[in-house]
Amino acid sequence: MQTPDIFLAGIIQGSLRELAVVSQDYRERIKRIVAQHAPDLSVYDPIANHPRALSYSTEQARNTFFGHLELVRRSRLLIAYLPEASLGTAIEMWEAYGKGIPVVSISPLVENWVVKLLSSVICRTLEEFEGWAAGNLEKLLGKSVAGRSGDFRAGGDGSSSGTA
Repeated sequence: MQTPDIFLAGIIQGSLRELAVVSQDYRERIKRIVAQHAPDLSVYDPIANHPRALSYSTEQARNTFFGHLELVRRSRLLIAYLPEASLGTAIEMWEAYGKGIPVVSISPLVENWVVKLLSSVICRTLEEFEGWAAGNLEKLLGKSVAGRSGDFRAGGDGSSSGTA
């Protein structure tokens, strides 16, 4: 598979105890926003590529999970959608951060340490992300970003949209 420019991470199962997924509608909206503001960038969406992943055998799930982590480590940007905590997304954020890949988080959890410490940019809502993406998405990828917290923060506290 070709390395994507952007890996689209986000809540899938969250804290659900049953074998189910939370709404994935946010994925199409994020992909539309990226296409509108950075049409030349490719986006990898794990759900679009593995829509029946919850029915995978343990071996298939393991191969998919670790394969996705490899894609994260080769991508140029990780966009993380976290309306609530997500174990898988946190791991993907950690992998990106460790490789110096910028992480743009869309989350109201601005005081959550994973979100706060691993994100290059935090937008509290999809609307805020859309406003930020309009002038900053391509700029972020054009910068020499170490992927560390505070490198390309929006606003004074790094938790709202705007420009750096």
